[in-house]
Amino acid sequence: MAVTLDQPVPAFEAQATSGQTVRLEELKGRQVVLYFYPKDSTPGCTTQGQRFRDRHQDFLAADTLVFGVSRDGLRSHENFRSKQGFPFELISDPDETLCKLFDVIKLKKLYGKEYLGIDRSTFLIDREGVLRREWRGVKVPGHVDAVLAAAQALARG
Repeated sequence: MAVTLDQPVPAFEAQATSGQTVRLEELKGRQVVLYFYPKDSTPGCTTQGQRFRDRHQDFLAADTLVFGVSRDGLRSHENFRSKQGFPFELISDPDETLCKLFDVIKLKKLYGKEYLGIDRSTFLIDREGVLRREWRGVKVPGHVDAVLAAAQALARG
């Protein structure tokens, strides 16, 4: 079952950097941004992560926690996070549980070959655990500012 706008996000639990287990139930009372990206340490994913990093204090001011999500393992995530100085955690989803829940696995093409990969997507969950905004097929330029504006508007009520 995939998530639906304006409906509660089903409970999930996932492993993240810094030895954390992220449980949606434990995040209630805070807004949450989950941004799904294809691969650690690739140019677009690095730029996107850096933009979330650079606006992190603004997200915190809007009472919003940010988590990056990809299929990469925790070791890759720890290295990526450390090298880029990300102040937020990265969730490892090697079995695609979250990817399937948020329906971000799509057929892609690279050099004429088709494969299943993560469609760069972002989701904003409110304090009650309800999905309020989604951005699919994201282009990196300007995206983080749009997510921040939505988080700030939601925080204001």
